[in-house]
Amino acid sequence: MKPSTFDLTPFFSPEHTALGQRCYADFVERDAPALHTPGEVIPYLGKTGYLAHLAPPAGRAVSVRSLCIVRESLGYRSPLADSIFAVQGLGSYPLVLTPGFAGRERILDDVVSGARVAAFALTEPEAGSDVASMRSTARKDDGGGWRLDGEKVFISNVGIARHYVVFANADPAGSKKGISAFLVDAGARGLELAQVPMSVDHPLGRLVMRDCRVPEGALIGEVGHGMRLALGTLGVFRTSVGAAAVGMASRALDETLAHVRTRRQFGQRLADFQLTQAALAEMATELDAARLLVIRAAWLKDETQGARAGDTAVAMAKMFATEAAQRIIDRAVQLHGGLGVVLGSVVERLYREIRALRIYEGTTEIQKLIIGSSLAKASEGS
Repeated sequence: MKPSTFDLTPFFSPEHTALGQRCYADFVERDAPALHTPGEVIPYLGKTGYLAHLAPPAGRAVSVRSLCIVRESLGYRSPLADSIFAVQGLGSYPLVLTPGFAGRERILDDVVSGARVAAFALTEPEAGSDVASMRSTARKDDGGGWRLDGEKVFISNVGIARHYVVFANADPAGSKKGISAFLVDAGARGLELAQVPMSVDHPLGRLVMRDCRVPEGALIGEVGHGMRLALGTLGVFRTSVGAAAVGMASRALDETLAHVRTRRQFGQRLADFQLTQAALAEMATELDAARLLVIRAAWLKDETQGARAGDTAVAMAKMFATEAAQRIIDRAVQLHGGLGVVLGSVVERLYREIRALRIYEGTTEIQKLIIGSSLAKASEGS
């Protein structure tokens, strides 16, 4: 990964290029210990100003290109830090979309400064990509507040988050039109938190709500706005998942280049073997293609201010970048030989880290459905 990576005109403005160069200096050339310690990631990113890209000042939209630049750099250095940063955005963006929420400015100020860690609780045991099938419920209590019941799983930032944006259905009949969003404090009565052991060391867990009581003002927006808030949030941040994958793949390629240039077998460097060179060529080409798809999608989202016009490009970018990164990292492990499967080595860690990106925020299969449906509809109209 080189500083010139972020000089991709016409997709980047001088402001984006400057941000990329700063990210390169902070996250690629330097390795801050805070980036590898869950409880320190958000305070560090707040102190250094990077969280400001999640909730810009009033009147300015979130720049998807800026999110991608930060996430590519974090993914290169620390997939843990990247994941925590992304969920900080997911757990605050519904408030960015809801100007009338009481206390919004104070909460977002805390998010940006790093004083508050946020989380986004949408996925359920029986409702992953099928959001409309969620079973969590919300009902008004006699005191004017809300009582939430249900379970959320695979929720990032569990254990370090101060609040969770929780989605539940407020329609007694269970219609998806009743899905609503609530700001739930981590210490709310009736909320139970539990860690979910993963193959990577991320703060991820489960939320169980049993008659969980939240005040009337915890409702974000209005009853029935939950689906719009969830899809609006994911629509902005999904592109950046591909950027994180690009960062991880870029690190794998750099590690591999360093290895094959020094490792000798049969009297010559691994880099001198034609099969090695062919593998490197495939890795580098897929990496560039993935990066360009991601940046094109981010540019479209920025230019259309989040309109659905760029959804197909976003799906293409997310699908290709995460799948390509998996292939690139797999080749990196292969070229490292036995060292590639030594627990704790860079490429071994990346091999475990990349797998989840093909699943969360819309699996590869879901992205294919989005792309295919768009193409089918376009052909019908031609």
